Amino acid sequence: MVSHISLLLVVVPLIAAPVVAILPRGRLPWAVAFIVAAACAVLAGMQLWAVLYEGAISYELGGWAPPWGIEYRIDAVNAFVALIVAAIAAITLPYALLSAEREIPEDKIPLFYSALLLCLTGLLGITQTGDIFNVFVFLEISSLASYALISLGKQRQAFTAAYQYLIMGTIGATFYLIGVGLIYSQTGSLNMQDLAAILPDVLHLNTVETGFAFLMVGIALKLALFPLHLWLPNAYTYAPSVVTVFLAATATKVAVYVMLRILFTVFPQGFAVTTPADELFIVAGIAGIITASVYAIYQENIKRLLAYSSVAQVGYMVLGIGFASTTGLTAAVVHLFNHALMKGALFMAVGAIVYRIGACRMEQIHGLGRAMPWIFGAIVIGGLSLVGVPGTAGFISKWYLVTAALE
Repeated sequence: MVSHISLLLVVVPLIAAPVVAILPRGRLPWAVAFIVAAACAVLAGMQLWAVLYEGAISYELGGWAPPWGIEYRIDAVNAFVALIVAAIAAITLPYALLSAEREIPEDKIPLFYSALLLCLTGLLGITQTGDIFNVFVFLEISSLASYALISLGKQRQAFTAAYQYLIMGTIGATFYLIGVGLIYSQTGSLNMQDLAAILPDVLHLNTVETGFAFLMVGIALKLALFPLHLWLPNAYTYAPSVVTVFLAATATKVAVYVMLRILFTVFPQGFAVTTPADELFIVAGIAGIITASVYAIYQENIKRLLAYSSVAQVGYMVLGIGFASTTGLTAAVVHLFNHALMKGALFMAVGAIVYRIGACRMEQIHGLGRAMPWIFGAIVIGGLSLVGVPGTAGFISKWYLVTAALE
């Protein structure tokens, strides 16, 4: 049963998505989507438990043994990320009930929940697969669903934001696919474990190095690494609040996981150090932290402020990866988890403000703290955690990051 969980995590939301799309208007689509998301969260929890106590899980699709067939391979890292994604989806859906009814046209509600389940399918698929081409397939499933979700925003700019994301997302996916093709041309394999065995013998080839560069640029676009972050502020600002909550807490985190997997599973662990990649990660991370933080200071829209903050937080994660040390990678993974919780909670609080007054600009929320003390208390706690104040979750990952820098 445990070995089948990885397949169920992908198949269950994939089958449910078209079913939800044809359901009648009302709250039935929400109920089905919530049950599916909750089931995925339970399955992901069972999977993580099994991996921690029994070791890595390998599942062969269609009975074809890897590397010829597609393999789902689960270890502690991707089981952990899958649990984050599924749990965030299950937490977001109760919040979505009223938020979606307020911000999304009634006739598009079934489409919204269908796209949300498709996005969940893609994100969970990325965490489960052990095949680099399969990562591309699931990346596109989640991205196409994300474009639709963002375009459902009530403001006209939502469509423009979705189109901008589509253009940059397509460029990123193209770069990733070119990288996969170049590596396949020299190795004849797409299986991650098989590539890990083959690549050390062909790393000296220019084709492999070029493929690695294409992969990194494609992933950097997907995770909104500075200066390839231009799609993110508008997407988070103009998307419906519940969409922003879900994407901010999951999409970029899964992209960070893909970067970690390519760097430290597919390629030899010391390979990035022998190329300019680790220095570029450090420079891009620091530049993103500083530049995005400065931009955030001058924003009048709270959602846009938090969007630029997300770019800065991605910088922290990539900075940890750039250090290429055990402590640095620990900082990146811990911050991945912490930021999913912190930013998800902050965008939920902002969504509650939008639900209450229909806006989230600074000048429009003056004095609202007295009327919504619990919401503003949540914003304060989330903000302190983002800063890294001792006693908050953010402090732990920032501490690891500082320790890695000192090492």
